[in-house]
Parts: sequence; C-alpha cells; structure tokens
Amino acid sequence: MSTDRIDRKREAPSRVLVIDDEEDIRELLDMTLARMGLSADCAGTVAEAKQLLQKERYSLCLTDMRLPDGEGLEIVRLISADYGATPVAVITAFGSADNAVAALKAGAFDYLAKPVALDQLRALIKSAINLSRAGTAQDAAKDKLAKSTGQLTGDSPAIAAVREMIDKLARSQAPVYISGESGSGKELAARLIHRRSSRQGAPFVPVNCGAIPENLMESEFFGYRKGAFTGADSDRDGFFQTASGGTLFLDEVADLPLPMQVKLLRAIQEKKARKVGSAVEEPVDVRIVSATHRMLKDCVDAGTFRSDLYYRLNVIELKMPALRERREDVPILVESLLSRMYPDNRPRLTEEAMRALCDYGYPGNVRELENILERATALCHDDVVELKDLQLTNDPEVSDGESLSGETLDDHLSRVEKQSILDALAKTGFNRTAAARLLGVTFRSLRYRIERLGIEENAG
Repeated sequence: MSTDRIDRKREAPSRVLVIDDEEDIRELLDMTLARMGLSADCAGTVAEAKQLLQKERYSLCLTDMRLPDGEGLEIVRLISADYGATPVAVITAFGSADNAVAALKAGAFDYLAKPVALDQLRALIKSAINLSRAGTAQDAAKDKLAKSTGQLTGDSPAIAAVREMIDKLARSQAPVYISGESGSGKELAARLIHRRSSRQGAPFVPVNCGAIPENLMESEFFGYRKGAFTGADSDRDGFFQTASGGTLFLDEVADLPLPMQVKLLRAIQEKKARKVGSAVEEPVDVRIVSATHRMLKDCVDAGTFRSDLYYRLNVIELKMPALRERREDVPILVESLLSRMYPDNRPRLTEEAMRALCDYGYPGNVRELENILERATALCHDDVVELKDLQLTNDPEVSDGESLSGETLDDHLSRVEKQSILDALAKTGFNRTAAARLLGVTFRSLRYRIERLGIEENAG
C-alpha cells in the first residue's frame, strides 16, 4: 500500500518538500498538506533536502530557518539558483522579522512565523501551488500583456529591464516598493505584478495614502465593528479585508502619518489586523506593493517615515525609469497612445513635431505625453499634428522631476491642463458639453477640472 502511495505521489503534479528538524512540525505540515489533497516528502537536514531535490520536482518547498547542519537561507538560495520553478517559503521563529526579510531578499516566495497558524499556512500553500500551475499559461500571455499596456510599451533597455523585473516579482509574495517620478507608470507596474502573480484571481486594491483624513485612517485600513464610534451602524471591512487573497497597493505611502505607520508595520509583520472596536486580531492575507514619487529613504532620514517600516516595504525595489531616460520609446508610445485615442482615424504627426516630442524632457512622464497628444489632436487641422499644436515649453529639460525654470511638477501639469481646457472652451464658444467632447472627457469630469483649476469662463 505504501508503494502505491509513493507511485501516486510521483505522478501527482503538486508535491511539496517539507524541511524541519522538529518531528512534530513535520507531522503537522504533512497532515495539513494531506488534507488539502497534496503529498509531501519530509527532511530534517539540509543534506537530506538536497538529496530529495535532486530526485524529485516539487511544486512548493517549506523550510525552517534553523537546521542542524545549516540555514534555511541556504535552501532558499539553492532553489532560486537551480530550481527556479519551485516556490520556497521559510518558517521563522516568532518575532524574527530580520530573518523573514533576509529570506525574501534571497528569493523566498513567502514566510510563516512560529507557532504556525493553520489558516495562514493553508493560504500560503494554495497561493504557491496556484503559482506553479499557472506558470506556463502566464508565460504564454506575457508578450500579449506587455504589448497591450500603453505605458510599458517600448523597446528600450530600461523598459525591457522593468518587464523582466516584473516577471520575477510576480513569482514572489515579497513586499515591493516601486520608485519613480509622477506619471512614470508606478500603479501600472503594480497592476502587472498582480495580474501575473498567483493572486491574479483576487482583488487588486489601490489606496492613495495621501487622500485619507488622518482620523479615518485606521478604520479605512482595518475596518470597524458596529458601534465602534458614532455613525458605525454596521460592521465594515477595511482595505486589508477587501484585498483578501490579493494585492494591496499603497500609493504615496510616504504621506502616512507616523501613528498609522506603526499599525501598518504590525499588520505586515504579523499578517493580522484588528478592526476598530474589536478585541481580537484577525488573519489577513494580502501582498503589499507600495509606491511614492518621493525618495522614501530621504523621508526616513528626515524622521517622517519609520526606518523599520521602510525596510519591511522595501524588500525588493522596482525603479520606474523617467521617459527622458528612454527617449527611443517616444515614437512607439505616440503610435500606441494615438491608436488607443483614435482607433478608426488616427491623426499623424509631422517630422518636426515628432522630433520635438523626442527631444522634450517630460517632467510629467508618460502621463504628460498623453496629455500633450490629447491637446494637440484637439487643436490640429486635417488630422495633422504640427509643432505649434504641441505647445511645448521652451525649456523642456528637467532634473529630479523639476523643470530648470524652477516650476514644480504639479504646477507644470496644472498649467498644461488649464491651458488645454481654456483652448477647448475658446474653440467651442465656451460650450462645456462641446469642449468635453473635444477633450475626450465626460461633462462631469470637465466641470470638476474647471472648478479645481479655478478657471473663470468668459461667455462673452
């Protein structure tokens, strides 16, 4: 009978390697896997694990960090180097945050803290097995996905490196910090990481940390119980619960106030969250991807961002290049953006206009390029965009996200947007409905922008 069981194990696509020197832990993991319909091989040392890895192909490896003849990190590095298709998760001692971060940096898929919580263990196993099974289908869809995404369009070495990094990040559960200037595609990169990961079937929840009032932050992130405060007339989930099984994208994470940073750090480390008004913490299964246009390390040095949270979020960094760092992609991006804006009758650019776009500095990056094209195509004649239609600034070069003239990025974008709206209003005799149609936005969106920018219309 045992022989039949081994044969079935050898044929099964989902086979797990368990490495721990404690027999009771090995038994717990083995039983949990069996109840999930998975088979396991168990090893108590690094040497035994290496022998099993040479004989079998595994869909997941679970390893303790401390073993009699070595460290779990040795297993992580070995599997990352020689068995890249096998996700490996480490089991760390309670509170060993540094060990968990070290394992993730070495290539671990995820980690668990002792004592092992079965609900967290099952969630991790499901996620890892799904990743192994989905790998082939994801690889087949990779090129199609990349080409269909406007802001990652391009053939430059810089954007190719970003795509390659996204592929690697998608095979991990490690927290990712995405750095880059405004408009460089940070949220898009986060969405691509999610869509190519084992969490693709679960929610992607983007959160603008700078847009939440401080007094509502805890309840927005972790939810609340009925009666927790005035107006809490029913239970409500927070961002962590809404993103369960998926990815929580924290945009402009540098804007989090220090008290909230403490609570976020605990939720990330312990993988638990407590709703406002609740006496107990509940397990949360989310992957954290964060971003900001600021230099987060500078915020740490200035004392506005906790260093311990910084090192938990910045396990792996993905740097999004500025558009001026990949100018060779501008013609491809122009073609892609115009095709999306005008699928039936695409305007064309004169050589002079295209050359000007390639030479421009783009303080607003791809987002600004899109705005420039929207404005230019609204102003051009006979579907031909000329240099004058682009309305580029005389001194386009930028440094560290700021123009040489001293204009900040936000001021620059607001000025460009305001001028575009004024041009459309003038062209349509200050008819808002017609101007909105000309700009390719909804009437409500145009009205909001007019109010936000303080545009005074002159009906005469």
